[in-house]
Amino acid sequence: MHIDLYKRVPLIARILAAILLGIMLGRIMPLPLLRAFATFNALFDQLLRFLVPLIIIGLVTPAIAEMGRGATRTLLATAALAYAFTVGAGYFAYGCSAAIFPHILSADSLHLLTQKHSATLPYFTISIPPLADVMTSLLLSFMLGLGIARFDAKTLRNAANEFRDIVTKTITAVMIPLLPLYIFGLFLDIAATGAVMPILSAFIRVIALIFVFTIAYLLLQFIIAGIVARRNPFPMLATMLPAYVTALGTSSSAATIPVTLQQTLQNGVRRETAEFVIPLCATIHMSGSALKITACAIALMMLQQMPISFPLITGFILLLAITMVAGPGVPGGAIMAALGVLEQVLGFDAQTQAMMITLYIAMDSFGTACNVTGDGAVAVIIDRFRK
Repeated sequence: MHIDLYKRVPLIARILAAILLGIMLGRIMPLPLLRAFATFNALFDQLLRFLVPLIIIGLVTPAIAEMGRGATRTLLATAALAYAFTVGAGYFAYGCSAAIFPHILSADSLHLLTQKHSATLPYFTISIPPLADVMTSLLLSFMLGLGIARFDAKTLRNAANEFRDIVTKTITAVMIPLLPLYIFGLFLDIAATGAVMPILSAFIRVIALIFVFTIAYLLLQFIIAGIVARRNPFPMLATMLPAYVTALGTSSSAATIPVTLQQTLQNGVRRETAEFVIPLCATIHMSGSALKITACAIALMMLQQMPISFPLITGFILLLAITMVAGPGVPGGAIMAALGVLEQVLGFDAQTQAMMITLYIAMDSFGTACNVTGDGAVAVIIDRFRK
């Protein structure tokens, strides 16, 4: 009964509670207990490293296989536009972050976070090597997904779908429930070092700015749609406001589909276009998620004084936009699918990945609202091309 009650509490509430408890108890908890939680975190780190390649294979393979079926011109055009908008969101986040974050973030805010502290060393660790590295997993996923689609390999398709179900269950039944405990241990350690206030201050600033970024990018998407359709973009964006508000409340692209479809029709998009584009974009158009992940990643890289370059971020954005297609069906799936790219391209360790997850989930509804509202812009453009 207690477990069921725990699962009913929204994930964001559990994470916020974990952060607050970690901050309050970090300075007063006895050393043996601190080391016990450090031991759990060390084990969770290893489990996360082991699962990341399996998450990529399990989620990306069936997503690519499904995308390859029935590759009509409208499907390809919608997928290409959704990918372009998602990539554009990454570059938009990079440009805004590079221009603004250096003026509001202190380079010393997280310097203690990446240091090893003898006071919080784990009692023991267990090495769990992953079965493959991230790039191997991505390439295998593409080969299998495209092969399944090309040859209509029913046996492999069923196997991929069943493996996806196993991975999804592992995420929802193991990783997500344990994540608040991991974050609790992480903030225990941060509080014990006395670095908690600079970190929280940095997090609040980043979250506020990313909300502004999502609004600005929506304006840009509808301006592009307005130019293509030769219509005023601002009334079109205002018409999509109910979908934005619904997504803020539900944090679910799928649950918002009826509202998004209704408002898209009110924007003058033909029914046959809207009924095809909106459900599809709920799966493949992830501009808001890509924007959030890119901005959060750059913020953490700046705070930890990691090298940032345009070629590095370009490789990250292009791979991130591809992996985003695998995420929407799983709670927290977008950030889980992105963990491999964060590790392989940007060099994020498990601790920094946990900070990414914390930041991402803290503003989960922002990205979802940006995703579904932008679906309306995609539908307007596709409808114009079909006329």
